[in-house]
Amino acid sequence: MEDATLVRPESGSPLAFSVDFITPIVDDPETYGAIAAANSLSDIYAMGGDPQVALAVCGFPEGDVSHDVLVRIFRGGRDKAAEAGCAIAGGHTVIDPELKYGLCVLGSLGERSLAQTGTRVGDRLILTKPIGTGIASQAIKSQQLSDAELASAVEVMITLNRDAKDAALAVEANAATDVTGFGLLGHLHHLVLGGGVAARVYADSVPALEFARRLVAEGVAPAGSKRNLAYVEARARFDPDLPESERLLLCDAQTSGGLLISVPAERESALLSELKGRNTLAAAVIGEVTDGPAGRIEVRARA
Repeated sequence: MEDATLVRPESGSPLAFSVDFITPIVDDPETYGAIAAANSLSDIYAMGGDPQVALAVCGFPEGDVSHDVLVRIFRGGRDKAAEAGCAIAGGHTVIDPELKYGLCVLGSLGERSLAQTGTRVGDRLILTKPIGTGIASQAIKSQQLSDAELASAVEVMITLNRDAKDAALAVEANAATDVTGFGLLGHLHHLVLGGGVAARVYADSVPALEFARRLVAEGVAPAGSKRNLAYVEARARFDPDLPESERLLLCDAQTSGGLLISVPAERESALLSELKGRNTLAAAVIGEVTDGPAGRIEVRARA
């Protein structure tokens, strides 16, 4: 369930290797390219690595997407990768019925990684971006977001997880994962499953985009988020007081979400200080790692 493959050569530093791509969720080609690149790079950061080189992967419907639009998508991805210090050295395109773009990324690691197997009982769980981008993406399609709401969602998705990763390594956090397509609770399940432990989450402590709770209560949510909830329900015990809409928000399928970091309790304050010093979009303690069946999650309405 790791976010990237961890490769340990016989000589030299360990490497993290991953691939990810997404379909368009905004109209602007450069912004779409930047979001897709940030989303792909996030897998390397979740392992505690630094992206070094990437190959672009793109499928496009011939005749329906102009070459000019493709150039702009690739430019947006190139510039976001450059921000991360990662060179895009080539890639591959194929004719495909649906447009999709992303990166295959190779990153370097130091002596320590943030592999999920490091999660330990007593760790605090800290989230570094608000959730709700899946709901936002659905609302974009139906033009239900204001310009300001769209801008806030885009900011979340194009922000690199580099600073969050650096903060986690600085305080010697035990493990991390990035919150993407499986939603917060889906990725948390994988995180604690990897460590052979369980977790407790407080729904009212989870940061979310301001408009996300309103929209999900109105029934706006992608099919992927609903599938995530169905997946998690067999692996979690929800507080009876937690509304269905809140449960769905916690399972919302994210694009380029934040890092969920598992840190020893005695280093919780240090991590929060590091995150705030680096101006990450959130620095929220949302729960803790507990002793229990591997992968099991208890979701309480309030802390």
